[in-house]
Amino acid sequence: MEKLIPEWAEGLDCAVTICDRDAKIIFMNERSRATFARHGDIIGHDLLQYHPPRAQEMIKKMLKEDVSNCYTITKNGQSKLIFQSPWRKDGEVAGLVEISIVVPSDAPHYTR
Repeated sequence: MEKLIPEWAEGLDCAVTICDRDAKIIFMNERSRATFARHGDIIGHDLLQYHPPRAQEMIKKMLKEDVSNCYTITKNGQSKLIFQSPWRKDGEVAGLVEISIVVPSDAPHYTR
């Protein structure tokens, strides 16, 4: 199997989770593994089982329709930006990447 994950993904200061076309988790960087540590090692598990029904439908839509999703959440007192996007191989959707970034409360916002 070819290497799908660039080395830099492991060292990012955000959580990166990747699943394949069948929503099977194939990669979690250190931050992602820490976020979901209470579930144990979930690489190889179905991503859908860790999401509520509304989110499950969005995951299925992104995989089927090749669309991205972006939103913010507040969890455990932290604001996070969640970006989910299909990744492609040979032009076809091969799975999804989710990047979860903590947004500092004092993060500046610029209008350009």
